[in-house]
Amino acid sequence: MSAKNTTDNPESGHRFQRLQNDLAQLINQTPPGSRLPAEPELAQKLGVSRATLREAMRAYEGQGLIRRRQGVGTFVVPQAKVIDTGLEVLESIETRARRIGLNVSMGALQISEIVASVEIAETMHIKEGTRLVQVSRVIHAENRPVAYLIDVLQQNALLEEDLTTGFTGSVLDLMLKRGNPRLAKSFTDIQAVAASQEIARKLEIQRGDVLLLFVARLYGESGEVVDYSTSYFLPGYFRFHVVRRVESPMSY
Repeated sequence: MSAKNTTDNPESGHRFQRLQNDLAQLINQTPPGSRLPAEPELAQKLGVSRATLREAMRAYEGQGLIRRRQGVGTFVVPQAKVIDTGLEVLESIETRARRIGLNVSMGALQISEIVASVEIAETMHIKEGTRLVQVSRVIHAENRPVAYLIDVLQQNALLEEDLTTGFTGSVLDLMLKRGNPRLAKSFTDIQAVAASQEIARKLEIQRGDVLLLFVARLYGESGEVVDYSTSYFLPGYFRFHVVRRVESPMSY
């Protein structure tokens, strides 16, 4: 049963909601760290197909309540600290995590040289084919991957020794600490996306699971795009909000 079917058919939607309620009750009754029944057993117990069961479990994995490990099973995870932050100020995951006492670490760092595609060239206002540096890495919180970050930078924006000596995962923090280039502002597009097979593998989730996607351009004081970044976040470990002021209606 697909998510589309549950919304098109009211009765199917009600059955799917009951399934999610049953799963929530089972998760709440299972001690953290314990494994849930195997999928065939659990699907039979709940009276649904394995495909429908997996669809229902996605929401709880996205919330960080369970973790599915291929070939091992599905485990209930301890209640994780959530990085709850506003978007008015640009900050790194490390800075936000430190504020709430959450231990984060970097894994699977990859540094490579690429040439600017048409899309990247237009976004960074550079010539197509310009040589750039791409920095990709997974960020872990409480021993599980929660974010996958990709930064594309001008070759002179970061030195090789910057990324190979003491780099903990945040390109932003590294540039702020160095003070060069001087940074001015960031423009970010935010949307929800389904995890591709590649991203799902890096974050140890199922393909199609929902992620928060941030695509950002970080500008220097001279107006140049210093960093073009793509960031994937597991919703269960991040909560973003925006504070907006209320304008009085104009009088005519």
